[in-house]
Amino acid sequence: MNTSHSTHFFIILLLLLPVCLFSGETLNKEQITENLNQADSLFREAIEISKTDPWKAKELFMKSAIHFERIARDGKIRNGKLFYNTGNAFFRTGDIGKAILYYKRAYQLIPHDANLIKNLDYARSKRIDKIEDKEQTRIFRTIFFWHYETSPEFRFTIFIIFFFILWVFAILLLFIKKPFLKWGIIIPGIISALFFGSLFINVIDASTNNPGVILSSEVTARKGDSEAYEPSFQEPLHAGTEFNLIEKRRDWYNIELSDGIHCWIPEKSAELVRME
Repeated sequence: MNTSHSTHFFIILLLLLPVCLFSGETLNKEQITENLNQADSLFREAIEISKTDPWKAKELFMKSAIHFERIARDGKIRNGKLFYNTGNAFFRTGDIGKAILYYKRAYQLIPHDANLIKNLDYARSKRIDKIEDKEQTRIFRTIFFWHYETSPEFRFTIFIIFFFILWVFAILLLFIKKPFLKWGIIIPGIISALFFGSLFINVIDASTNNPGVILSSEVTARKGDSEAYEPSFQEPLHAGTEFNLIEKRRDWYNIELSDGIHCWIPEKSAELVRME
């Protein structure tokens, strides 16, 4: 579990505060800076005493997480490293739900970060609920591994390179009538089409999917939007379980789990990854 804090990140974040702040924030620049310094100081202190006084360290990690969270919530800061450090702090408190929530928020901004991916996978391994992906999803992840295991930035670069090669050979073919040059159009054309399609799918997913994470230690999923409906499962769902929001009705969420099963949970038991 990599929870290192880099000093340069905090310097960069402070320099970017005027850019990152949204209109209508409840924290001013000085308050954000103060919360950031306190969060960092508390986290470092907790790391130092984690072996000698784990209970005190857990208390300090929680205070650090609260300060980090306040920067994002009340300061309207949307920063991948900030979300990543918030997830680290919550993980150290044992709050798997909040840790995964903030790791997923960080992943939306810095999907190529190796430490983030490692920590998110590790936090997921600590969940109580072991829900497998749909068979169709597993097949897609195997066949199109490059779509799931590479960042959009990398795929966009590959698309540009092969799209450029395609046009180079297309222009050459206008002046040099050699049949083999057609392969210089066909192969790059196929590769650029695949990577363009991959990027397009990302755009569609971002606009249609609304992921969330269960935060309650346990919650009874039901077959309808009230306590009067029967439970969907024999056992409750637990913190850290991820879902996609299908519908919100009053104070209930209709969700789809990773195995494709739909159920209803109270809105208060979970939180959506996207922040308003």
